[in-house]
Amino acid sequence: MAKTDFPLIFERSKEGRTGYSLPEMDVPEVDLDSEFPDAYIRQEAPDLPEVSELDIMRHYTALSKRNYGIDSGFYPLGSCTMKYNPKINEDAARLPGFSSIHPQQDPSTVQGALEVMHDLQMSLAEITGMHAFSLQSAAGAQGEFTGLMMIRAFHEANGDYKRTKVIVPDSAHGTNPASVSVAGFDAVTVKTNEQGLVDIEDLKRVVNDETAAFMLTNPNTLGLFETDIMEMADIIHKAGGKLYYDGANLNAIMGYARPADMGFDVVHLNLHKTFTGPHGGGGPGSGPVGVTSEFEPYLPKPVLIKTDDYYTFDHDRPKSIGRIKPYYGNFGINLRAYTYIRTMGAEGLKKVSEYAVLNANYLMRRLETEYALPYAQHCKHEFVLSGKKQKQLGVRTLDIAKRLLDYGHHPPTIYFPLNVEEAMMTEPTETESKETLDDFVEAMLQISQEVKDDPELVQEAPHEMAVKRMDETTAARKPILRYQKT
Repeated sequence: MAKTDFPLIFERSKEGRTGYSLPEMDVPEVDLDSEFPDAYIRQEAPDLPEVSELDIMRHYTALSKRNYGIDSGFYPLGSCTMKYNPKINEDAARLPGFSSIHPQQDPSTVQGALEVMHDLQMSLAEITGMHAFSLQSAAGAQGEFTGLMMIRAFHEANGDYKRTKVIVPDSAHGTNPASVSVAGFDAVTVKTNEQGLVDIEDLKRVVNDETAAFMLTNPNTLGLFETDIMEMADIIHKAGGKLYYDGANLNAIMGYARPADMGFDVVHLNLHKTFTGPHGGGGPGSGPVGVTSEFEPYLPKPVLIKTDDYYTFDHDRPKSIGRIKPYYGNFGINLRAYTYIRTMGAEGLKKVSEYAVLNANYLMRRLETEYALPYAQHCKHEFVLSGKKQKQLGVRTLDIAKRLLDYGHHPPTIYFPLNVEEAMMTEPTETESKETLDDFVEAMLQISQEVKDDPELVQEAPHEMAVKRMDETTAARKPILRYQKT
């Protein structure tokens, strides 16, 4: 049982205690008053806690045990692909030839690192069917922005300035319409039909000569494969628009389907999802962008190229949308993805898709007896349940999610996508064992029974955590980010 009376590090402070031991200074002291202007000198010592080394180690070790990560347990966030991060990736990223280089070094001194990045670009191009890739984007949302800016540059280069609309499904990730807006477009929503797929007739209705692009995730956010994708691509292309692939859900189709073969012109991938780079609280993202040949001139510069056996950056790109990030991407995350691809191989990546789909369907079929299933067909890598049955008994999806914490599981994504009442979107990924999946199922079934027998128990959850139910709205809107003495 976690202790609930856990003091802050400032509350552990006792005057005179120190947590460090420095050697005697062997350089001359500097008179700061004579060397630096007052504006650059702290007039008062910072208010730091005074604690011993042992106390500070115990404090932060105890805090780390309260955190939850993919190494701690099952993490079924839908559309986030929280899969295990192989430790061989970390070993590769820590090799001195990679970890000790600097992005401003001359290319001649980092040929090995550039070769790895070039090979990664080629691998991603093969996986997706795209012609060329840029690794510059720092995360998926920036990849979306980059892709949309290239689409905008393409239309403007053709004098097609009236194309100001981007179509987005009503089930799309929230970053899609946000990226559309940031890139200077107007978002147009297309409806989902009764099967959970894009409504083709509604798509025909919203497409016109102002359409710049159609952003789509396939499989979509409901975990369903868009079986009419070729027809959709034909509709968009005949109208003069382009097809953008949000690669958040690539984990379901690697080795079986490629975005380029579906008719997509621009894609972004989430290396920190599908290709096992840590993300969220565990590390930065990476959102490489791939394009067909007609979009290659618009890639952000500089572009990493290979000439004979030499790797360098090409800055002479007159049609480029320009630089979208300092230096060339999040190198460490890209390196981890490269390691994953090389260790898995083509057949291994195909197995990833198979097991991800198998695990998701196994969970879905075992849980559909107690929870509403809005779309009954087989899913891909994730699925969406609804807690509307439990809502009729006074228990909300949020309550179920909080109760799951008492059973040792991180909750799935809740209340998303927005077009499903009391949504619970679950993605088990391929890395989880049947035993882990069964444990999650038993917890969900037990909670469903608790809702019937003692709904108040679920409504007041969690009961076993160090922190009970919080006011999440206030925490999000009025966060207190630093310690203040009362």
